[in-house]
Amino acid sequence: MRVYGVTGWKNAGKTGLMERLVAEITGRGFTVSTVKHAHHSVDVDQPGTDSYRHRTAGASEVLLASGQRVAIMQELRGAAEPTLDELLARLLPVDLVLIEGFKREAHPKVEAFRAEANNPLIAPKNSTIHAVASDTPLELDLPVFDLNDTSAIAEFILHEVGL
Repeated sequence: MRVYGVTGWKNAGKTGLMERLVAEITGRGFTVSTVKHAHHSVDVDQPGTDSYRHRTAGASEVLLASGQRVAIMQELRGAAEPTLDELLARLLPVDLVLIEGFKREAHPKVEAFRAEANNPLIAPKNSTIHAVASDTPLELDLPVFDLNDTSAIAEFILHEVGL
């Protein structure tokens, strides 16, 4: 599968860019899946639901199915967090997987950058970042896109992955 990432520090615009890229690229007729890394404890299930009750009773996996979607919740119960490759292997085939986060992994990435977040650029010290999407002009030895120019960023990513 072709993979491409969007990375950056907190409040850099990663999620908004991901959302716009998914809409732009699927609007061009490609299939897209996403992987999002959370640095904190995240729970997609809510107390009181049947699936939550199954999980908290000790189930290793809970598969929740409806006419609209299927969700599989897997409890690690002390096991190591799956690697990005292991997570990608669980996905159904698509044209492109967009990955949010995982800045230390080896796949190519665009860095989202907002000056007001007051964080340093990651790109100068990370060779897996192939471009920067910024809300301010930057002088870099990489392509720099306007953070809101979703079409140009999508075109760059699609070219990079050969689509």
